[in-house]
Amino acid sequence: MSEYDLVVIGSGFAGASAALSYCEKAADEGRSGRVALVEVGAEDERSGGSRWTMAWLRVYEDGRLDESWKDRVQETSKGLADLEYCLALEREVPGTIKYLEAHGVELYQHWENDVALEYETDKSIKWPVGGGLQIVNNLLAHFKKFDNSEILYETEAVKLSISDEGRVNGVVVRGKDGLLRTLSSKAVVIASGGFEGNPEMLTQYLGNNAVDIKPIVPGLHRNKGAGIRMAMDIGADTAGQFDMFHSEVVDSRTSRPDSVIWGHNYGICVNQQGKRFFDEGEDYLFAHFELLAYEVWKNQNQKAYFITDKPVMERMRPGWVYETTDMEPEEGATLAELASKLGLSPEALEATVQEFNAATAGGPFQPEILDGLSTEGLVPPKSNWANRIESGPYYGYPLEARITFTFGGLKTDTEARVISGGGVPIPGLYAAGEITGLFYHEYPPATSSIRSMTFGRVAGANAVSYLNELESGDASVSGPATPPASRAAEAADSQGSAIPAVPESEAASKAAEAAGSRR
Repeated sequence: MSEYDLVVIGSGFAGASAALSYCEKAADEGRSGRVALVEVGAEDERSGGSRWTMAWLRVYEDGRLDESWKDRVQETSKGLADLEYCLALEREVPGTIKYLEAHGVELYQHWENDVALEYETDKSIKWPVGGGLQIVNNLLAHFKKFDNSEILYETEAVKLSISDEGRVNGVVVRGKDGLLRTLSSKAVVIASGGFEGNPEMLTQYLGNNAVDIKPIVPGLHRNKGAGIRMAMDIGADTAGQFDMFHSEVVDSRTSRPDSVIWGHNYGICVNQQGKRFFDEGEDYLFAHFELLAYEVWKNQNQKAYFITDKPVMERMRPGWVYETTDMEPEEGATLAELASKLGLSPEALEATVQEFNAATAGGPFQPEILDGLSTEGLVPPKSNWANRIESGPYYGYPLEARITFTFGGLKTDTEARVISGGGVPIPGLYAAGEITGLFYHEYPPATSSIRSMTFGRVAGANAVSYLNELESGDASVSGPATPPASRAAEAADSQGSAIPAVPESEAASKAAEAAGSRR
């Protein structure tokens, strides 16, 4: 039996942040003891979806979380999302940004002037130079510098072990030899993602044809929900919507990861019959693209087609909106020629475009705002950006939906402790990242990566405090505790945080009033 102070399951944003945060805080406090990072994948495929994402971070230049996010979560979840958790994320994000920068992650502030995203108060997001891969590489490089750190690749976490009194005290794992062994540990952080790579669980929660939706990037096929199940096996509660997921429409012609066709708003989407089936302009791009993907999977047999014309392409290219794919759009001098290249009926597509053009009065193309240019008498309508498709050449992309992550997961508190069905923390068990349930109905975009890193950091730091209390005999099975600040968070406070630490009860009350007024 191998002995560790902490075992972290998963090496993506949440797991890497938790492992490093633990090592740094333990070193600051003079703790010894080994830390194991358990990763089911091989080293060259590790970190699941984290290494592939662009990792857009919905924060202002000063590192604060976009203030419209909290209201959006409450609105779209219809009040089901954990408000105190959202407030804790808001408070911790500035410290996370400083933490990333202190560990060599280069962040670029991107100002979007050409596309209506979803942010009501700012048109700015941070991008890590090099995407998510740069983040996990930097965090893991710092983790490996600690003599007591260890990464166990091709090692599958199978189940948690608990003491007679109910404390988590280890993880049973299976190595590539197929044999089981127990990693004895005083605390465990589960950060192994959702169940998007498990057709059985997808079918259980999503229903028919769940097997038809594929992961958007390699590595997600490893996310089989094992962490959720092993925690539930010892009494963990759940949160989030298990029959909903975050998905995106991609170019169906390519195998390139994350080949998202973002700008569905700026044209029309048709099905195999060449008919429109969706209001492409109902909301901001980032607030809407997930719902299109869900509709394509659920009701359109995983086949749809985006159609637009020359003025849109000239405005948006070059740029990220249509160039995440490595394939050029299909092009036709006429709609009939484009339809033939896409495998659609030329007559059906021409009739659909003619009906669409007749329903809009026309106007200037203003993709950077909700321009109010809508159709009249058309079903389904187009609520914004109903610019006529009439200037050849014409362009199109074949689309299919791909799954990014699932919504349902473990219930955790603001200290990243896993909560039991009875409403108390399970001693020694923490979770962070997409394995933790928060979202309902819709995902407020550009927050998954920052949420994973933030609560991974919180989990690692709090695990040190738990072990200190455990060894002193003060570790309580239940009851509130104040999460310790990480070194980065302490630095942020000393420099004057833009978000003062207010009592959770007071902050929750104020936020509840604001969210209620919006609903």
